[in-house]
Amino acid sequence: MQKSVKRSQTYLGLALVIVLLVFGYYLSGLKAILPLQLLAGVSFGYALTRSRYGFAGGVKRLYMRGEASLSKALLLLFAFTSVVFAGIQWKAASEGALPAFVEGAGDFIIPGTQNVEFVNLATLVGGFLFGVGMVMVGCCASGTLSDLGEGRARALISLIFFVLSAAPGQAARAEFDRTALGQVGFQLHLPQVFGYFGALVLTLALLAGLWWWVVNYEKKRKEDNTSLDPYGDWEEIEKPLEPSKTSSLFSYETYHKLFIERWTFFTGTVIIALTAIFVLVTTESPWGVTSPFVTWDVAFLQNLGVEFSEANFGSYLEKVERGLLLDGPTIRNIGLFAGSFLAFLLANRFRIRSGFSFRDGIYYAIGGILLGFGSRLALGCNIGALYSAIASFSISGWFFLIAAVAGGVVGLKIFQGKINIIPIPIHCEREQ
Repeated sequence: MQKSVKRSQTYLGLALVIVLLVFGYYLSGLKAILPLQLLAGVSFGYALTRSRYGFAGGVKRLYMRGEASLSKALLLLFAFTSVVFAGIQWKAASEGALPAFVEGAGDFIIPGTQNVEFVNLATLVGGFLFGVGMVMVGCCASGTLSDLGEGRARALISLIFFVLSAAPGQAARAEFDRTALGQVGFQLHLPQVFGYFGALVLTLALLAGLWWWVVNYEKKRKEDNTSLDPYGDWEEIEKPLEPSKTSSLFSYETYHKLFIERWTFFTGTVIIALTAIFVLVTTESPWGVTSPFVTWDVAFLQNLGVEFSEANFGSYLEKVERGLLLDGPTIRNIGLFAGSFLAFLLANRFRIRSGFSFRDGIYYAIGGILLGFGSRLALGCNIGALYSAIASFSISGWFFLIAAVAGGVVGLKIFQGKINIIPIPIHCEREQ
């Protein structure tokens, strides 16, 4: 095993920290909140990479490996965040704030209710398409940025097509919502019916039900001897080192513990939850990833002469007009990429990872299109439409969950053995 640090990557990591500090200082001159958005993004990216955390993995890992460590971590993430969000929302409501979708709410809205979306057929179709896309490319929206920061070339292909298909998805949802079929649905913030305590209890009960199902599925896979070791995919370099009696504070062992050793999913859960809470408190809006992709797409296509209607893209046109560096979610996404890049640099693990065929590249592009179009058709991804929505007590999050999981499972069944990142899982091999 390596017993020394590749100083070149460590120095690059330190240089990146300096660049981020300078960039944050520059952003502070534009808008006071922007450096905090950058900090939140770096925290998200570093935690996602350091703990090998992923929202798409909650489905893929359970299906492919038959073990529920990440799925259970995600359920804990949802539960912990929901408890804190309940307190934040209750306090705002007690002071007279209204849900964002209520007419007359104005600027005094309950934080998080921006993600209480109208549920209709587009939500389900978009969520399903997104689920298929996320298993084809091996990640969701946040994962695309973090994988790119880790040097995975497939993420670049996916991201390009993700962004390019975001604006068409946004337009499709806006047009569909104006049709008679698009108006068939509902919009519900659970506290409107159950109160905040009741909404929290219901949310935790539903999460507990999912926990029970996940644990029993894992138990069945273990009984069938098709469940793999939760630590079986850890690379040698990221495993904890054996304790040494001769190691000092300034040693490779210390550096390994601080910057290389893989965090557990539980550690990732805590850091991501705290950062998501930080985002809600500082911006009064929950974490989201794909809305900036629409903004980037609009900015790019406008330069090519494409015109966008005010009815479908009003807020995005305003963001482009103001400038992308004044868009907080854009800055947060930049920070997420940088945080993942930083994690691999400090761990001396960064390298460009390709190793896929032309056919695989086509699949990544198609998956990126499904991610971009599906996420905007459903008005969000695994972050905005699922995690932030459920934690904000929107019933739309639960419908997106059903659709995305269904799409993910169908995608895994269709593409297993056909894409290099989806081998045939052990339980399917034994059925053949």
